[in-house]
Amino acid sequence: MSRILVIEDEAVIRGALRRLLERNGYEVLEAASVEDAREIDELDDTDLVIADLRLPGDPGTAAIGLVPHAPVLIMTSFASVRSAVDSMKLGAVDYVAKPFNHDEMLLSVKRVLGEQRLARQNRALRSDVARAYPVSGMIGRSRPMQEVFQRIDRVAPTDTTVLIVGESGTGKELVARALHDKSGRSQAPLIVMNCAAVPTNLVENELFGHEKGAFTGAVSAQQGVIEAADGGTLFLDEVGELPLDAQARLLRVLQHGEIRRVGAAHTKKVDIRLLAATHRDLNKMVNDGEFREDLFFRLHVMEIHLPPLRDRGKDIEELAHALLARSGERLHKLKTSFDGGAIEAIRAYPWPGNVRELEHAIERAVILCDEAVISADLLALKTRHRSASSDGRSRTDLSLEDYFRAFIEEHGARMTETELAERLGISRKALWERRQRLGMPRTGKR
Repeated sequence: MSRILVIEDEAVIRGALRRLLERNGYEVLEAASVEDAREIDELDDTDLVIADLRLPGDPGTAAIGLVPHAPVLIMTSFASVRSAVDSMKLGAVDYVAKPFNHDEMLLSVKRVLGEQRLARQNRALRSDVARAYPVSGMIGRSRPMQEVFQRIDRVAPTDTTVLIVGESGTGKELVARALHDKSGRSQAPLIVMNCAAVPTNLVENELFGHEKGAFTGAVSAQQGVIEAADGGTLFLDEVGELPLDAQARLLRVLQHGEIRRVGAAHTKKVDIRLLAATHRDLNKMVNDGEFREDLFFRLHVMEIHLPPLRDRGKDIEELAHALLARSGERLHKLKTSFDGGAIEAIRAYPWPGNVRELEHAIERAVILCDEAVISADLLALKTRHRSASSDGRSRTDLSLEDYFRAFIEEHGARMTETELAERLGISRKALWERRQRLGMPRTGKR
């Protein structure tokens, strides 16, 4: 039963509201003023405060914060926009005009209590997750991952630009989300843009937006991702794929905190925190003239390096079990487990596609298994691990890029993009991105 504190100096109104709430299953505490309410012993378990705006002594808005986590609903006979807005600015969740309609009051109470219940559940869930996994649900007891967690905890509360580096599939976006969730901007938006997935001629429009009529087809104004992230965090994945002219404009944003939409005459101030990620060697790209040195130094204020899965020791097994539980829940196969052979295969496989490949391999095995136990054969790792390229080298002797190139050359003509992606343990989008980087356009089936 929810407990509601009613603060109203008019006894008739207070009594009528108490009877209305009690008839509908609520427990009610009463006070004639905020000062009287402070003397009530049972305040700690109060779920909602309903307070008149005009009271003897302190106004009803003084009840905001009187009970930790309890929202305050303001009643006012001065049903003006101004009084309502002023109350909301001070932290009230809503206001009700007097004389109030019983149905409207009950609807407001039910809505506010429902939102409060969800907020309480979210706090509890976040607390449970934080205890189980220190950084936004990321799993890792290995020393390299513990170092990642420590660096996230140190840099997250700041507005420092962070460059996240690591192989494809290591979880760079998870790190970006952890940095955002642990920052002072966590209630503002986190906007994500994959620079490798945007055609070169559309990159600046995607970043900065455009004005109506800026080009053929611009029938209305549109904000870019930088403007959308104003007040929050912008995460640019695969930042090394940005063309040089877009790099120059991004540098101006970091230097001056302002943008100009395509076709706009004036600039606009923005307040963003920038996070960037790449699997490429930006330092080498600078030396090769493919990446601006001044932008590199702006991005490289703080670096977080994500280790490949093959260097994370026993994390692989813990991750496998966690991903199996997730896939089992999603696919309604909750009792699925690995047999000993599957665990051995998971430990032995080099995982060139890292966590993403592990996740896809497990999900595919869950789909294919007819029984509750997943065997090594269902994971289909041994074949990929031992198959040789056309020049006779083992897959394990190849670099990650060579591995993908050899695999695509060998199977691309007879497999669809979906089949290729599944065999590689990556998404179709990730396959397309890798084709772009390797200069290997589609030649086989779609």
